Amino acid sequence: MASTPGILTHWPWEALGNFKYIIVAPMVVHSAYSMITKPHETDISYVLITLLMLSRMLHNQVWISISRYRTAKGSNLIVDKSIDFEQVDRERNWDDQILFNWILLYVAFWVMESAKGMPYWRTDGVLLMFLIHTGPVEFLYYWFHRALHHHFLYSRYHSHHHSSIVTEPITSVIHPFAEHIVYFILFAIPMLTVQLIGLGSIAGITLYVTYIDLMNNMGHCNFEVIPKWAFSIFPPLKFLLYTPSYHSLHHTQFRTNYALFMPFYDYIYGTMDKSTDTLYENSLKKPEDVPDVVHLTHLTTPQSIYQIRLGFASLASEPLTSKWYLWLMWPVTLWSMIMTWIYGKTFILERNTFEKIKAQSWALPRYSVHYLLHWQREAINKLIEDAILEAEDKGIKVVSLGLLNQGERFNRNGQHYLDRHPKLNVKVVDGSSLAVAAVLNSIPKDTSQVVFRGQFSKVAFSIVSALCHKGVKVATIREEEHEKLRKALPSEDVNNLVLSTKCYNHKVWLVGENVSEMEQSMASKGTIFIPFTQFPPKKTRKDCIYLTTPAMLAPKSFGNLHACENWLPRKAVSAWRVAGIMHALEGWNINECGDYVFDINKVWEASLQHGFRPLCSTTA
Repeated sequence: MASTPGILTHWPWEALGNFKYIIVAPMVVHSAYSMITKPHETDISYVLITLLMLSRMLHNQVWISISRYRTAKGSNLIVDKSIDFEQVDRERNWDDQILFNWILLYVAFWVMESAKGMPYWRTDGVLLMFLIHTGPVEFLYYWFHRALHHHFLYSRYHSHHHSSIVTEPITSVIHPFAEHIVYFILFAIPMLTVQLIGLGSIAGITLYVTYIDLMNNMGHCNFEVIPKWAFSIFPPLKFLLYTPSYHSLHHTQFRTNYALFMPFYDYIYGTMDKSTDTLYENSLKKPEDVPDVVHLTHLTTPQSIYQIRLGFASLASEPLTSKWYLWLMWPVTLWSMIMTWIYGKTFILERNTFEKIKAQSWALPRYSVHYLLHWQREAINKLIEDAILEAEDKGIKVVSLGLLNQGERFNRNGQHYLDRHPKLNVKVVDGSSLAVAAVLNSIPKDTSQVVFRGQFSKVAFSIVSALCHKGVKVATIREEEHEKLRKALPSEDVNNLVLSTKCYNHKVWLVGENVSEMEQSMASKGTIFIPFTQFPPKKTRKDCIYLTTPAMLAPKSFGNLHACENWLPRKAVSAWRVAGIMHALEGWNINECGDYVFDINKVWEASLQHGFRPLCSTTA
């Protein structure tokens, strides 16, 4: 919000929250009812307005996803700084301006007789509309924009927009309500003029609105998209078309480059930033980032495509949960599943900076369910292997394996890839050591007995072994798990492993994702459930405490962290991902794969020294 908010700062429907779309329901009902009851008398313009507004939302979302993908790659980057959760929260209401336009356009078509029965296309009207935009609209916007930078208006309104130094496409429409009123009046001038003189057309209005969205989104990208040859072929284009780097300077310098979409008024009035051309050329030369460490993850549920960083920004900034309204988008979800299956190649999900290293997260285009299918194992292993070899070719130091990309049954905790390529320079890390350390350090210090329930794994055995060695009694409730652990433990620690079906007095349970509701019902009130797996168990007890899966809170210097990692809370990073970062930072020239477990205390102390902190948040 602006530093000293003025009148009409807030949107009128702000109090409605996620129910704000109810304000356009009457218009949707009216157009639908008219089309059904009076199909030959109803003006199709009403329906087309609804379709136009929906297409604008899709248009904006496509720009958001493309922009986030490009900035994750790092190529042609303009401002190499971080976006945080505060910016995501500030920009989550980007659709308010579409709802506002929706209402005003609908009312305009309803009350204006000249709007009834408009033709689909008029070339003279379209040309006149864009001539009016080039002249009066660009001129008026330039001076209005300069006025907004006067202290009085800037502190009350425009500072809200400039809170985003590193812009995203949708930053373009993040303004107080009062500003949007003025913007609508400005952009209505061409449309209203051609309509009043009888040159209006449905396609003309659609084209003009789409042009505004296109230029707004493009100009607020944090990467350069306009090729240099375009200005070489037609030199006057530099006066008629701004670039992302041109407008980015306005967000970093504030007192230059005020133009809307056409920079010629900045040239005329001497407000063009002198570094504009230099920044443009440097941005074009910016190569794709080569990170020091890569975390290899994958998609989880079909709906997770909306909640990854490349999906819906507001959903990505919250822990992964099932949203009822996403089920309404099942055709899009199905289409995305088909496309990821066809695409068949890892893609860059996120780009982070921390101390002296650069990190990226790469995602396999496969869902969790694919990892359960035996006939998919070879194909997925091939995708992982290709990603590791790509990292090798790029000179990346470390690849950490996240979620189901590791596993004893799947690829022997990553050892499969080392056996196939024994001369790899890139180090493969399964992160088990830090996962074990995170679980051990989340157990209350005075604990003398715990319950273990979960499938036998490298992490599970290391946790149980460490506890038994310290003299903590570990009770198992399934005989097969007890037998596997007993055979693997040293003889001197076996006595601390017991088989018991009565665990009511044990206040700490170490659980895998497959712990059942019946088994959880055996726990007493107030029991702490501590997951040791990549996936959390289903929470069935409201009178107990569930910790998150092994993770750590990132320090403030961990850059560009504005999306939640799966179901983890904000600013939390999974232990497996942190482990890879530690290997890169400390320069540990060793693979952490197969049966080998890296020094648990060493990796824990290193993570603390670099500013990571235990994740102590719980949910009752």
